[in-house]
Amino acid sequence: MNLSLSEKGLKISPSVTLEITAKAKAMKAEGLDVISFGAGEPDFNTPENIRNEGIRAINEGMTRYTPASGIIELKKAICKKFKSENNLDYTTSNITISSGAKHSIYNALMAIINPGDEVIVSVPYWVSYPELIKISGGNPVYIKTKEENDFKFTMADLDQALTDKTKALILNSPSNPTGAIYEKQELIEIANWAIKNNIFVISDEIYEKLVYDGEHISIASINPDIKKLTIVINGMSKAYAMTGWRIGFAAAHEDITKIMSNIQSHTTSNPCSISQYASVEGLLGDQSSIYEMKEQFNKRRNFMVEKINSIEGLNCRKPKGAFYVMINITQLKGKTIGGTKINNSLDLAKILLDKGMVAVIPGIGFGDDDYIRLSYATSMENIEKGLERIKNIVESD
Repeated sequence: MNLSLSEKGLKISPSVTLEITAKAKAMKAEGLDVISFGAGEPDFNTPENIRNEGIRAINEGMTRYTPASGIIELKKAICKKFKSENNLDYTTSNITISSGAKHSIYNALMAIINPGDEVIVSVPYWVSYPELIKISGGNPVYIKTKEENDFKFTMADLDQALTDKTKALILNSPSNPTGAIYEKQELIEIANWAIKNNIFVISDEIYEKLVYDGEHISIASINPDIKKLTIVINGMSKAYAMTGWRIGFAAAHEDITKIMSNIQSHTTSNPCSISQYASVEGLLGDQSSIYEMKEQFNKRRNFMVEKINSIEGLNCRKPKGAFYVMINITQLKGKTIGGTKINNSLDLAKILLDKGMVAVIPGIGFGDDDYIRLSYATSMENIEKGLERIKNIVESD
């Protein structure tokens, strides 16, 4: 094509996560027995009470446009959730409901970023953060975290990354891909730093209900000053096994919420009406299935960590939340496996998929080439079978 295309658009990289997952799905479609540790999607069906509410919404004709920023019933349910679970007081004017938490992050960045503004992101990061920052016209600034510090940044790291162009910090706790959780004292220090330097905090809390060690605390609950600077991101996908329903939400100062709502009204209009009504039931209805899913994830986590650490050349720390394990592959770098020299995480991911029929995500997609990420949001049977295949490949030569 001779016509010039968007320079901004050309700079956006495809998602490594979805790319590997798509290849694995294509192999499965060919009848191959592929075990996928790829995308972060619970293998459980959406709880029955939520599904039934979606069906009721369809049957009763709740299939029309809603207000761009979401229905009032769901906003009230979200406010109730924030109050009871996070000790946060919000009104419906502070809430924007979007088509997934990723969409909420997009809206948040579009609402606060001016061209050239810098947004601090810790490495390893969730694959979409840098690209969303670029789409909004900002520049990502990276903090390389250390495994021995549970992949968490320090105050010294923040001070080093700070410039006169710093506009925001993305805080992801519990973290994808590391499972790291920031504790209360750490959040207090981050909050004080953000207040002192007048920096927005985009707090991605989508995995808040999947915490196995410790507790989840929202940074916005630390004090009123940090609450004004914080945009809390959450949604229904992970805890409620509602990935395909596409409902995320954000809570922020009313000035920010107005801009987010305006942006959304011109880009996607409202989130799916049916999914919104089902989400009201999700937040206010029976929560027992949420705890049952979490219990299963915890069992899988414990098994996966123990098994990985028994494989020669691989090691990992036990994640405290979410449903991912970051595996350190530095001992394998430079070695030859199955006739291929392992120079990086992508080499290992390709070998595991091609020779072991196991899909993992290379760490380079998260900004750190010394790791691969495995999701334990799949059955224990798949985990056992998949890890055995990885062991056979890795220990073969």
